[in-house]
Amino acid sequence: MDPAAIIGLVLGFAAIFTAQILEGGNPASIFLIPAMILVFVGSAGASMASNTMSGTIGSVKWLIYAMTAKKTDVDGVIEPLVKLAEKARREGLLALESEISGVEDEFMRKGLQMAVDGTDPDDLYEILNAEVKAKKAAAAKGAALWNDAGGYAPTIGIIGTVLGLIHVLENLSQPDKLGHLIAAAFVATLWGVLTANVMFLPWAKRIKLVGANEAERMSVIIEGVLAIQAGANPRIVATKLRAKIVADAPGGTAAKDAA
Repeated sequence: MDPAAIIGLVLGFAAIFTAQILEGGNPASIFLIPAMILVFVGSAGASMASNTMSGTIGSVKWLIYAMTAKKTDVDGVIEPLVKLAEKARREGLLALESEISGVEDEFMRKGLQMAVDGTDPDDLYEILNAEVKAKKAAAAKGAALWNDAGGYAPTIGIIGTVLGLIHVLENLSQPDKLGHLIAAAFVATLWGVLTANVMFLPWAKRIKLVGANEAERMSVIIEGVLAIQAGANPRIVATKLRAKIVADAPGGTAAKDAA
């Protein structure tokens, strides 16, 4: 599991609580159940209202997957593809039939089987590339709920603050309580902004990142399978795949062209 998400979440909350302590505050003062219920449950309700039940469940599953998934090893697909290219070059494409069952990557196994079965290269590319697009679309859909929650949470927090201030106005005859009531009123806004920027929006970004990394791995596999099918030199296959990884990486040629 890539620990960045957990470490980032811990650092975010640690920074907030440390700042409060250094300013002489008590971290326990922000754990007000009514404000937390309003923000968490209210944000969840608003996000569900703008989504579907299947989409909501899918977003939760994507979050769990994104938080627990191993780091996508794009480079790791090059070596097995080059070995297969060497065998295909030496013994012919049909010689890979016996190797396919031992390929662990399901997507790679599917592509190789299609190549061995004589699928037209254009058709092979279209079929496999459709799965890449589907992976990106699924990740975007999985992130949608958390993006929505990140948008709704601050506003719902403000609603909580307004409700708290209404309660303050109801108690103007008791000046000794006003300070506590006003402070409590702003806790809802704090939780709204906090959850949006430390939890919901980063979660959405992570889901999209995990989906993009997997799509990149799949794209590299497609390039490798097509090269093997074409009978390309194994060294050329390796060079081509490494060049594609560099081009698809942040700041690479593809990223610069897109900019």
